[in-house]
Amino acid sequence: MDKLTVIAVTLVAYKLVLIGIGLWASSRNRDHADFFLGGRQLGPVVAAISYASSASSAWTMLGVSGAAFVLGVSVIWIALGSFTGMLVAWFWIGRRLMHHSRIHDQITLTDFLVQDATGRMRRLIVAAASVIIVFSFVFYVAAQFQGAGNTFSATFDMSMSSSIVLGGLIIMIYTLLGGFWAVSVTDTIQGSLMAATAILLPAAAVIEAGGFGGLVEGLQQVGTPQQLSLTFGNAGWVAAGIILGGLGIGFGTYGQPHLLVRFMALRDDRALSQARVITVVWYAVVFVGMMVLGLAGHVMMRDLGNPETVFFELIELLFSPVVGAVLLAAVLSAIMSTADSQLLVAASAVVHDLGVGGRRARRGLWVSRLAVVVLVVLAIAVAVFLPERIFSRVLFAWTALGAAFGPTVFARLTGRRIAPVAVLASIVTGFALAVVLFLLPNAPGDVAERVVPFFASALVLLSLNRKGAARPAAGPEAGVSP
Repeated sequence: MDKLTVIAVTLVAYKLVLIGIGLWASSRNRDHADFFLGGRQLGPVVAAISYASSASSAWTMLGVSGAAFVLGVSVIWIALGSFTGMLVAWFWIGRRLMHHSRIHDQITLTDFLVQDATGRMRRLIVAAASVIIVFSFVFYVAAQFQGAGNTFSATFDMSMSSSIVLGGLIIMIYTLLGGFWAVSVTDTIQGSLMAATAILLPAAAVIEAGGFGGLVEGLQQVGTPQQLSLTFGNAGWVAAGIILGGLGIGFGTYGQPHLLVRFMALRDDRALSQARVITVVWYAVVFVGMMVLGLAGHVMMRDLGNPETVFFELIELLFSPVVGAVLLAAVLSAIMSTADSQLLVAASAVVHDLGVGGRRARRGLWVSRLAVVVLVVLAIAVAVFLPERIFSRVLFAWTALGAAFGPTVFARLTGRRIAPVAVLASIVTGFALAVVLFLLPNAPGDVAERVVPFFASALVLLSLNRKGAARPAAGPEAGVSP
Protein backbone atom coordinates (compact mmCIF):
# COMPACT_ATOMS: atom_id res chain seq x y z
CA MET A 1 0.00 0.00 0.00
CA ASP A 2 1.58 3.29 -1.08
CA LYS A 3 1.86 6.41 1.04
CA LEU A 4 -1.06 8.32 -0.49
CA THR A 5 -3.38 5.34 -0.03
CA VAL A 6 -2.40 5.02 3.63
CA ILE A 7 -2.99 8.74 4.20
CA ALA A 8 -6.32 8.66 2.35
CA VAL A 9 -7.63 5.62 4.27
CA THR A 10 -6.58 7.11 7.61
CA LEU A 11 -8.19 10.47 6.92
CA VAL A 12 -11.42 8.93 5.59
CA ALA A 13 -11.73 6.76 8.71
CA TYR A 14 -11.09 9.81 10.88
CA LYS A 15 -13.75 11.89 9.11
CA LEU A 16 -16.30 9.07 9.37
CA VAL A 17 -15.77 9.04 13.14
CA LEU A 18 -16.48 12.78 13.27
CA ILE A 19 -19.65 12.42 11.21
CA GLY A 20 -20.72 9.53 13.47
CA ILE A 21 -20.35 11.83 16.48
CA GLY A 22 -22.53 14.37 14.68
CA LEU A 23 -25.26 11.76 14.20
CA TRP A 24 -25.07 10.79 17.89
CA ALA A 25 -25.23 14.39 19.03
CA SER A 26 -28.19 15.25 16.79
CA SER A 27 -30.56 13.38 19.15
CA ARG A 28 -29.57 15.70 22.02
CA ASN A 29 -30.85 18.86 20.30
CA ARG A 30 -34.44 19.71 21.20
CA ASP A 31 -34.28 23.41 20.37
CA HIS A 32 -31.81 26.05 19.21
CA ALA A 33 -30.63 26.66 22.81
CA ASP A 34 -29.46 23.04 22.98
CA PHE A 35 -27.95 23.42 19.51
CA PHE A 36 -25.87 26.44 20.59
CA LEU A 37 -25.09 25.69 24.27
CA GLY A 38 -25.52 21.95 24.85
CA GLY A 39 -27.91 22.36 27.77
CA ARG A 40 -25.12 23.87 29.95
CA GLN A 41 -23.87 20.36 30.76
CA LEU A 42 -20.29 20.56 29.52
CA GLY A 43 -17.85 18.50 31.60
CA PRO A 44 -14.24 19.42 32.43
CA VAL A 45 -12.37 17.36 29.82
CA VAL A 46 -14.60 18.35 26.92
CA ALA A 47 -14.71 22.00 28.04
CA ALA A 48 -10.95 22.29 28.48
CA ILE A 49 -9.73 20.55 25.35
CA SER A 50 -12.46 21.90 23.09
CA TYR A 51 -11.64 25.42 24.33
CA ALA A 52 -7.92 24.92 23.81
CA SER A 53 -8.19 23.39 20.36
CA SER A 54 -10.67 26.06 19.24
CA ALA A 55 -8.32 28.80 20.44
CA SER A 56 -5.28 27.24 18.78
CA SER A 57 -5.99 26.69 15.12
CA ALA A 58 -3.56 25.74 12.35
CA TRP A 59 -1.54 28.85 13.13
CA THR A 60 -0.31 27.10 16.29
CA MET A 61 0.70 23.87 14.55
CA LEU A 62 2.08 25.51 11.41
CA GLY A 63 2.45 29.19 12.30
CA VAL A 64 4.26 28.90 15.64
CA SER A 65 6.59 26.18 14.37
CA GLY A 66 7.27 28.26 11.25
CA ALA A 67 7.82 31.40 13.33
CA ALA A 68 10.28 29.54 15.57
CA PHE A 69 12.11 28.36 12.45
CA VAL A 70 12.60 31.99 11.34
CA LEU A 71 12.59 34.01 14.57
CA GLY A 72 14.34 31.55 16.82
CA VAL A 73 13.87 31.93 20.57
CA SER A 74 12.14 35.33 20.24
CA VAL A 75 8.98 33.44 19.26
CA ILE A 76 8.53 32.87 22.99
CA TRP A 77 6.72 36.24 23.30
CA ILE A 78 3.98 35.04 20.92
CA ALA A 79 3.56 31.86 22.96
CA LEU A 80 3.54 33.79 26.26
CA GLY A 81 0.92 36.19 24.90
CA SER A 82 -1.39 33.31 24.05
CA PHE A 83 -0.66 31.57 27.37
CA THR A 84 -1.30 34.61 29.57
CA GLY A 85 -4.53 35.36 27.69
CA MET A 86 -5.71 31.82 28.44
CA LEU A 87 -4.78 32.15 32.14
CA VAL A 88 -6.75 35.36 32.58
CA ALA A 89 -9.73 33.86 30.74
CA TRP A 90 -9.86 30.70 32.86
CA PHE A 91 -8.88 32.14 36.25
CA TRP A 92 -10.75 35.47 36.15
CA ILE A 93 -13.43 35.44 33.46
CA GLY A 94 -14.54 31.79 33.52
CA ARG A 95 -16.42 31.39 36.82
CA ARG A 96 -17.86 34.91 36.70
CA LEU A 97 -19.24 34.43 33.20
CA MET A 98 -20.60 30.95 33.96
CA HIS A 99 -22.68 32.21 36.90
CA HIS A 100 -23.62 35.50 35.23
CA SER A 101 -24.98 33.78 32.12
CA ARG A 102 -27.06 31.37 34.23
CA ILE A 103 -28.54 34.12 36.40
CA HIS A 104 -29.60 36.10 33.34
CA ASP A 105 -30.39 33.07 31.10
CA GLN A 106 -27.92 34.22 28.44
CA ILE A 107 -27.14 31.89 25.53
CA THR A 108 -24.76 34.01 23.47
CA LEU A 109 -22.16 36.70 24.03
CA THR A 110 -24.53 39.23 22.47
CA ASP A 111 -27.11 38.43 25.17
CA PHE A 112 -24.42 39.35 27.68
CA LEU A 113 -23.53 42.60 25.88
CA VAL A 114 -27.12 43.91 25.69
CA GLN A 115 -28.10 42.96 29.25
CA ASP A 116 -29.09 46.48 30.41
CA ALA A 117 -30.14 47.87 27.02
CA THR A 118 -33.71 48.42 25.87
CA GLY A 119 -35.52 49.70 22.80
CA ARG A 120 -33.56 51.28 19.98
CA MET A 121 -30.21 51.11 21.80
CA ARG A 122 -30.64 47.37 22.34
CA ARG A 123 -31.37 46.84 18.65
CA LEU A 124 -28.29 48.87 17.67
CA ILE A 125 -25.98 46.89 19.96
CA VAL A 126 -27.39 43.58 18.73
CA ALA A 127 -27.00 44.65 15.11
CA ALA A 128 -23.43 45.94 15.61
CA ALA A 129 -22.29 42.86 17.55
CA SER A 130 -23.92 40.43 15.11
CA VAL A 131 -22.45 42.12 12.03
CA ILE A 132 -18.96 42.15 13.61
CA ILE A 133 -19.22 38.48 14.61
CA VAL A 134 -20.48 37.28 11.23
CA PHE A 135 -18.06 39.47 9.25
CA SER A 136 -15.03 38.46 11.31
CA PHE A 137 -15.89 34.78 11.38
CA VAL A 138 -16.55 34.53 7.64
CA PHE A 139 -12.96 35.65 7.07
CA TYR A 140 -11.64 33.59 10.01
CA VAL A 141 -13.39 30.43 8.77
CA ALA A 142 -12.24 31.18 5.22
CA ALA A 143 -8.66 31.13 6.53
CA GLN A 144 -9.30 27.71 8.11
CA PHE A 145 -10.79 26.38 4.88
CA GLN A 146 -7.79 27.74 3.01
CA GLY A 147 -5.50 25.89 5.43
CA ALA A 148 -7.43 22.66 4.87
CA GLY A 149 -7.22 23.29 1.14
CA ASN A 150 -3.46 23.72 1.32
CA THR A 151 -3.14 20.41 3.15
CA PHE A 152 -5.37 18.42 0.80
CA SER A 153 -3.83 20.04 -2.26
CA ALA A 154 -0.24 19.35 -1.19
CA THR A 155 -1.00 15.76 -0.16
CA PHE A 156 -3.27 14.54 -2.94
CA ASP A 157 -2.37 16.88 -5.81
CA MET A 158 -5.92 18.26 -5.92
CA SER A 159 -6.79 21.70 -7.21
CA MET A 160 -6.91 24.35 -4.50
CA SER A 161 -10.58 25.18 -5.08
CA SER A 162 -11.61 21.50 -4.89
CA SER A 163 -9.56 21.06 -1.73
CA ILE A 164 -11.19 24.06 -0.05
CA VAL A 165 -14.68 22.86 -0.94
CA LEU A 166 -13.93 19.34 0.36
CA GLY A 167 -12.58 20.61 3.68
CA GLY A 168 -15.51 22.98 4.11
CA LEU A 169 -18.13 20.32 3.42
CA ILE A 170 -16.65 17.88 5.95
CA ILE A 171 -16.75 20.51 8.68
CA MET A 172 -20.26 21.59 7.72
CA ILE A 173 -21.73 18.08 7.90
CA TYR A 174 -20.95 17.26 11.52
CA THR A 175 -21.62 20.85 12.66
CA LEU A 176 -25.06 20.66 11.05
CA LEU A 177 -25.90 17.31 12.57
CA GLY A 178 -24.95 17.77 16.19
CA GLY A 179 -24.54 21.46 16.95
CA PHE A 180 -22.70 22.37 20.15
CA TRP A 181 -22.41 18.81 21.43
CA ALA A 182 -20.93 17.53 18.18
CA VAL A 183 -18.55 20.48 17.94
CA SER A 184 -17.38 20.09 21.55
CA VAL A 185 -16.87 16.32 21.44
CA THR A 186 -15.14 16.36 18.05
CA ASP A 187 -12.98 19.28 19.20
CA THR A 188 -11.95 17.16 22.20
CA ILE A 189 -10.85 14.30 19.95
CA GLN A 190 -9.05 16.71 17.64
CA GLY A 191 -7.44 18.59 20.52
CA SER A 192 -6.17 15.33 22.02
CA LEU A 193 -4.64 14.42 18.65
CA MET A 194 -2.99 17.85 18.46
CA ALA A 195 -1.48 17.43 21.94
CA ALA A 196 -0.18 13.93 21.14
CA THR A 197 1.39 15.26 17.96
CA ALA A 198 2.98 18.17 19.85
CA ILE A 199 4.74 15.59 22.03
CA LEU A 200 5.63 12.93 19.46
CA LEU A 201 6.92 15.02 16.56
CA PRO A 202 9.16 17.45 18.52
CA ALA A 203 10.54 14.54 20.60
CA ALA A 204 11.50 12.65 17.45
CA ALA A 205 13.04 15.81 15.98
CA VAL A 206 15.11 16.50 19.11
CA ILE A 207 16.36 12.89 19.17
CA GLU A 208 17.32 13.17 15.50
CA ALA A 209 19.18 16.43 16.26
CA GLY A 210 21.25 14.68 18.96
CA GLY A 211 19.17 15.45 22.05
CA PHE A 212 18.73 18.86 23.67
CA GLY A 213 22.50 19.27 23.91
CA GLY A 214 22.81 18.61 20.20
CA LEU A 215 19.94 20.97 19.48
CA VAL A 216 21.56 23.84 21.41
CA GLU A 217 24.93 23.15 19.79
CA GLY A 218 23.31 22.99 16.36
CA LEU A 219 21.55 26.32 16.88
CA GLN A 220 24.84 27.91 17.90
CA GLN A 221 26.50 26.57 14.75
CA VAL A 222 23.84 27.24 12.12
CA GLY A 223 21.65 29.90 13.73
CA THR A 224 22.19 33.59 13.25
CA PRO A 225 22.79 35.86 16.27
CA GLN A 226 19.26 37.22 15.79
CA GLN A 227 17.72 33.77 16.14
CA LEU A 228 19.45 33.25 19.48
CA SER A 229 18.21 36.60 20.85
CA LEU A 230 14.96 37.12 22.78
CA THR A 231 14.36 40.30 20.76
CA PHE A 232 15.68 38.98 17.42
CA GLY A 233 18.79 41.10 17.78
CA ASN A 234 16.94 44.37 18.30
CA ALA A 235 17.14 46.92 21.11
CA GLY A 236 15.27 50.01 22.30
CA TRP A 237 11.80 50.75 20.95
CA VAL A 238 11.98 48.01 18.32
CA ALA A 239 12.74 45.40 20.98
CA ALA A 240 9.90 46.74 23.14
CA GLY A 241 7.56 46.54 20.15
CA ILE A 242 8.49 42.91 19.54
CA ILE A 243 7.89 41.97 23.17
CA LEU A 244 4.65 43.93 23.57
CA GLY A 245 3.40 42.84 20.16
CA GLY A 246 3.85 39.18 21.07
CA LEU A 247 2.29 39.59 24.50
CA GLY A 248 -0.51 41.69 22.96
CA ILE A 249 -1.93 38.62 21.24
CA GLY A 250 -3.40 37.73 24.63
CA PHE A 251 -5.83 40.68 24.54
CA GLY A 252 -7.73 39.10 21.67
CA THR A 253 -8.63 36.14 23.89
CA TYR A 254 -11.10 38.11 26.00
CA GLY A 255 -13.57 38.88 23.21
CA GLN A 256 -13.71 35.58 21.30
CA PRO A 257 -17.36 34.42 21.29
CA HIS A 258 -16.50 30.80 20.42
CA LEU A 259 -14.22 30.59 23.49
CA LEU A 260 -16.39 32.49 25.97
CA VAL A 261 -19.37 30.29 25.16
CA ARG A 262 -17.47 27.33 26.70
CA PHE A 263 -17.66 29.06 30.09
CA MET A 264 -21.38 29.67 29.61
CA ALA A 265 -21.91 25.97 28.84
CA LEU A 266 -19.95 24.51 31.79
CA ARG A 267 -21.80 22.17 34.10
CA ASP A 268 -20.71 23.53 37.50
CA ASP A 269 -17.86 25.03 39.56
CA ARG A 270 -16.13 21.70 40.01
CA ALA A 271 -16.04 21.11 36.27
CA LEU A 272 -14.55 24.58 35.77
CA SER A 273 -11.81 24.03 38.38
CA GLN A 274 -10.81 20.71 36.80
CA ALA A 275 -10.95 22.17 33.30
CA ARG A 276 -8.51 24.94 34.29
CA VAL A 277 -5.77 22.42 35.03
CA ILE A 278 -6.33 20.48 31.82
CA THR A 279 -6.26 23.65 29.72
CA VAL A 280 -3.01 24.90 31.27
CA VAL A 281 -1.31 21.55 30.63
CA TRP A 282 -2.61 21.41 27.04
CA TYR A 283 -1.37 24.90 26.22
CA ALA A 284 2.06 24.21 27.72
CA VAL A 285 2.44 20.96 25.78
CA VAL A 286 1.34 22.32 22.41
CA PHE A 287 3.10 25.69 22.43
CA VAL A 288 6.39 24.37 23.83
CA GLY A 289 6.24 21.46 21.41
CA MET A 290 5.75 23.65 18.36
CA MET A 291 8.52 26.06 19.41
CA VAL A 292 10.95 23.17 19.88
CA LEU A 293 9.86 21.69 16.55
CA GLY A 294 10.65 24.91 14.70
CA LEU A 295 14.06 25.24 16.35
CA ALA A 296 14.92 21.60 15.59
CA GLY A 297 13.73 22.06 12.02
CA HIS A 298 16.08 25.00 11.59
CA VAL A 299 19.02 22.83 12.63
CA MET A 300 18.03 19.89 10.43
CA MET A 301 16.84 21.68 7.26
CA ARG A 302 17.88 25.32 7.44
CA ASP A 303 17.44 25.91 3.69
CA LEU A 304 13.69 25.26 3.78
CA GLY A 305 11.90 27.56 1.34
CA ASN A 306 8.59 27.98 3.18
CA PRO A 307 9.08 27.92 6.98
CA GLU A 308 5.44 26.98 7.62
CA THR A 309 6.05 23.62 5.92
CA VAL A 310 8.59 22.54 8.56
CA PHE A 311 5.83 20.51 10.23
CA PHE A 312 5.18 18.49 7.06
CA GLU A 313 8.85 18.20 6.12
CA LEU A 314 9.78 16.69 9.48
CA ILE A 315 6.88 14.23 9.30
CA GLU A 316 8.19 13.12 5.91
CA LEU A 317 11.73 12.81 7.24
CA LEU A 318 11.07 11.10 10.58
CA PHE A 319 8.02 8.84 10.29
CA SER A 320 6.47 6.01 8.30
CA PRO A 321 3.43 6.69 6.07
CA VAL A 322 0.98 5.32 8.64
CA VAL A 323 2.24 7.49 11.51
CA GLY A 324 2.64 10.40 9.10
CA ALA A 325 -1.03 10.08 8.11
CA VAL A 326 -2.12 10.35 11.74
CA LEU A 327 0.10 13.39 12.30
CA LEU A 328 -1.22 15.00 9.12
CA ALA A 329 -4.71 14.53 10.52
CA ALA A 330 -3.55 16.67 13.48
CA VAL A 331 -3.18 19.69 11.21
CA LEU A 332 -6.66 19.17 9.79
CA SER A 333 -7.86 18.75 13.38
CA ALA A 334 -6.44 22.14 14.30
CA ILE A 335 -8.23 23.71 11.37
CA MET A 336 -11.59 22.05 11.94
CA SER A 337 -11.64 22.53 15.72
CA THR A 338 -11.59 26.29 15.16
CA ALA A 339 -13.83 26.49 12.10
CA ASP A 340 -16.69 24.41 13.53
CA SER A 341 -16.92 26.47 16.72
CA GLN A 342 -16.90 29.72 14.78
CA LEU A 343 -19.60 28.53 12.39
CA LEU A 344 -21.82 27.70 15.34
CA VAL A 345 -21.30 31.09 17.01
CA ALA A 346 -21.85 32.98 13.75
CA ALA A 347 -25.07 31.03 13.20
CA SER A 348 -26.20 31.86 16.74
CA ALA A 349 -25.69 35.56 15.95
CA VAL A 350 -28.04 35.24 12.97
CA VAL A 351 -30.72 33.03 14.54
CA HIS A 352 -30.74 33.79 18.26
CA ASP A 353 -29.43 37.36 18.44
CA LEU A 354 -31.07 38.80 15.33
CA GLY A 355 -34.20 36.67 15.83
CA VAL A 356 -34.24 35.11 12.36
CA GLY A 357 -36.49 32.05 12.48
CA GLY A 358 -38.96 33.16 15.15
CA ARG A 359 -39.60 31.66 18.57
CA ARG A 360 -40.74 28.11 17.67
CA ALA A 361 -38.11 25.64 18.95
CA ARG A 362 -38.02 23.19 16.03
CA ARG A 363 -38.19 25.96 13.45
CA GLY A 364 -35.34 27.79 15.19
CA LEU A 365 -33.27 24.59 15.10
CA TRP A 366 -33.73 24.18 11.34
CA VAL A 367 -33.04 27.85 10.66
CA SER A 368 -29.87 27.48 12.75
CA ARG A 369 -28.71 24.69 10.47
CA LEU A 370 -29.59 26.71 7.38
CA ALA A 371 -27.51 29.59 8.73
CA VAL A 372 -24.51 27.25 9.08
CA VAL A 373 -24.89 26.22 5.41
CA VAL A 374 -25.02 29.84 4.23
CA LEU A 375 -21.98 30.79 6.30
CA VAL A 376 -20.00 27.82 4.93
CA VAL A 377 -20.83 28.86 1.37
CA LEU A 378 -19.72 32.46 2.08
CA ALA A 379 -16.47 31.32 3.71
CA ILE A 380 -15.68 28.95 0.84
CA ALA A 381 -16.32 31.76 -1.66
CA VAL A 382 -13.98 34.11 0.22
CA ALA A 383 -11.27 31.44 0.44
CA VAL A 384 -11.50 30.59 -3.27
CA PHE A 385 -11.98 34.03 -4.82
CA LEU A 386 -10.19 36.31 -2.31
CA PRO A 387 -7.04 34.41 -1.33
CA GLU A 388 -4.90 35.92 1.43
CA ARG A 389 -2.22 34.79 3.88
CA ILE A 390 -3.84 32.57 6.50
CA PHE A 391 -2.05 34.08 9.49
CA SER A 392 -2.91 37.59 8.36
CA ARG A 393 -6.64 36.81 8.26
CA VAL A 394 -6.58 35.00 11.58
CA LEU A 395 -4.73 37.85 13.29
CA PHE A 396 -7.21 40.43 11.97
CA ALA A 397 -10.30 38.53 13.13
CA TRP A 398 -8.73 37.67 16.51
CA THR A 399 -7.74 41.30 17.18
CA ALA A 400 -11.03 42.77 15.94
CA LEU A 401 -13.22 40.53 18.10
CA GLY A 402 -11.02 40.99 21.17
CA ALA A 403 -11.00 44.78 20.85
CA ALA A 404 -14.73 45.01 20.14
CA PHE A 405 -16.01 42.84 22.99
CA GLY A 406 -13.18 42.28 25.51
CA PRO A 407 -13.45 45.58 27.45
CA THR A 408 -17.21 45.14 28.00
CA VAL A 409 -16.67 41.55 29.18
CA PHE A 410 -14.23 42.75 31.84
CA ALA A 411 -16.28 45.76 32.89
CA ARG A 412 -19.58 43.89 33.26
CA LEU A 413 -18.03 40.98 35.17
CA THR A 414 -16.74 43.38 37.82
CA GLY A 415 -20.39 43.62 38.88
CA ARG A 416 -21.17 47.14 37.71
CA ARG A 417 -23.90 48.35 35.41
CA ILE A 418 -22.67 49.49 32.03
CA ALA A 419 -24.48 52.25 30.14
CA PRO A 420 -25.71 50.88 26.77
CA VAL A 421 -24.33 53.89 24.89
CA ALA A 422 -20.89 53.11 26.31
CA VAL A 423 -21.16 49.48 25.18
CA LEU A 424 -22.11 50.47 21.64
CA ALA A 425 -19.39 53.10 21.35
CA SER A 426 -16.77 50.70 22.73
CA ILE A 427 -17.74 47.92 20.30
CA VAL A 428 -17.62 50.20 17.27
CA THR A 429 -14.36 51.89 18.34
CA GLY A 430 -12.51 48.62 18.95
CA PHE A 431 -13.59 47.05 15.67
CA ALA A 432 -13.04 50.16 13.54
CA LEU A 433 -9.52 50.72 14.91
CA ALA A 434 -8.64 47.07 14.34
CA VAL A 435 -9.66 47.42 10.69
CA VAL A 436 -7.77 50.69 10.18
CA LEU A 437 -4.54 49.51 11.83
CA PHE A 438 -4.70 46.21 9.93
CA LEU A 439 -4.71 48.15 6.65
CA LEU A 440 -1.83 50.45 7.69
CA PRO A 441 1.89 49.45 7.49
CA ASN A 442 3.03 47.19 10.33
CA ALA A 443 4.84 48.50 13.40
CA PRO A 444 7.57 46.36 15.05
CA GLY A 445 5.88 43.26 16.44
CA ASP A 446 2.53 44.55 15.09
CA VAL A 447 2.20 46.18 18.51
CA ALA A 448 -0.17 48.94 17.35
CA GLU A 449 -2.58 46.52 15.71
CA ARG A 450 -2.63 44.09 18.64
CA VAL A 451 -2.75 46.52 21.58
CA VAL A 452 -4.12 49.95 20.60
CA PRO A 453 -7.69 48.91 19.55
CA PHE A 454 -8.32 47.06 22.82
CA PHE A 455 -7.19 49.91 25.07
CA ALA A 456 -8.91 52.57 22.95
CA SER A 457 -12.14 50.58 23.21
CA ALA A 458 -11.69 50.31 27.01
CA LEU A 459 -11.03 54.05 27.29
CA VAL A 460 -14.22 54.88 25.37
CA LEU A 461 -16.21 52.49 27.57
CA LEU A 462 -14.94 54.01 30.81
CA SER A 463 -15.27 57.63 29.70
CA LEU A 464 -18.90 57.25 28.58
CA ASN A 465 -20.03 55.02 31.40
CA ARG A 466 -21.07 57.67 33.95
CA LYS A 467 -24.12 55.69 34.98
CA GLY A 468 -22.17 52.44 35.36
CA ALA A 469 -19.45 54.11 37.42
CA ALA A 470 -21.98 55.38 39.92
CA ARG A 471 -24.30 52.40 40.32
CA PRO A 472 -22.99 48.95 41.33
CA ALA A 473 -25.05 46.12 39.98
CA ALA A 474 -27.38 44.29 42.30
CA GLY A 475 -27.76 40.54 42.27
CA PRO A 476 -25.73 37.44 43.06
CA GLU A 477 -23.35 37.89 40.12
CA ALA A 478 -21.79 41.00 41.63
CA GLY A 479 -19.89 39.06 44.25
CA VAL A 480 -18.84 35.93 42.34
CA SER A 481 -15.38 34.88 43.48
CA PRO A 482 -12.74 33.46 41.16
